[in-house]
Amino acid sequence: MAIVRLLLVILFVINGIERSNQSLVLDYYKESCPLLEEIVRYIVKTKVIRQPRVAAQLLRLHFHDCFVQGCDGSVLLDSNGVIVSEKGANPNRNSLRGFEVIDDIKAAVEEACPWTVSCADIVAIAARDSVVLRGGPSWEVWLGRRDSLTASFNGANKFIPTPNLSLDALIANFAQQGLDTKDLVALSGSHTIGVARCVSFRKRIYNPGFQENIYERYSEFQDSLKSICPRTGNDNELAPLDYSTPTFFDNHYYENLVESKGLLHSDNVLVLEDEGGDIQQRVWAYAKSRTFFFDSFASSMIKMGNIDVLTGVQGEIRKDCRFINA
Repeated sequence: MAIVRLLLVILFVINGIERSNQSLVLDYYKESCPLLEEIVRYIVKTKVIRQPRVAAQLLRLHFHDCFVQGCDGSVLLDSNGVIVSEKGANPNRNSLRGFEVIDDIKAAVEEACPWTVSCADIVAIAARDSVVLRGGPSWEVWLGRRDSLTASFNGANKFIPTPNLSLDALIANFAQQGLDTKDLVALSGSHTIGVARCVSFRKRIYNPGFQENIYERYSEFQDSLKSICPRTGNDNELAPLDYSTPTFFDNHYYENLVESKGLLHSDNVLVLEDEGGDIQQRVWAYAKSRTFFFDSFASSMIKMGNIDVLTGVQGEIRKDCRFINA
């Protein structure tokens, strides 16, 4: 175990060196599109007030974009010509949402500042604003991303973490993106809002180990999950990732993990597969301090938002986020 984790740390350092020549800046659109962040904030706020789940959808959209080819707006592309959309990949199909919100923001931004703002930057700003609107931390969004000319269906299937991964597999997955174990624990906190489909947590609740380790005080939690998600069928039925405060961005997700009440297997391994380790201790620390969690989450979001970005003359500024320019 120790050797495996040492190798993953080495991989993380190598990735960090390779990515160090890529940079974004603050106030990138100060002159070219001064009202950008106000436009994004207004539309996101309007959508989230109508439907709070939109906040989690936009946050997840940013994750799924950055973990495939970097934060380049590739997840927004529809299939067209030689492009096979990432939307049809297993981690995204029938579950990734928020595309119409990005379309609305892009249309408003294009009206104010034509051919200026990338779709990738819009996704990054919308993710931040979504978190803030649900009570979470704010952070400076570094800008200047360009949009990709390609998508990667295979990359989406390969690099987006799945709900049944082991802890070591999660660590390796994040290391491939240049993210370390601190980022893994902090960014997992995005599950303090949003929902998951039955098909994503069925394996956890019907695993014999789950039932054997469940205490009497958890029986109500277990029974509620089984009422939503039977052994067969109801694949698309939804359960909150944070059963206590599902629409508020707080640290209750970590409090749930301490009590073995995380919804997904990949949530609970942060505690169950690292007994006494740094990862488990960080979960406990976030459960005790919302401020510590918020600071760590904001820092890791900035770091994630810089994964393999396109800048300068790379890529393009799409007119329509769903298609590359003609």
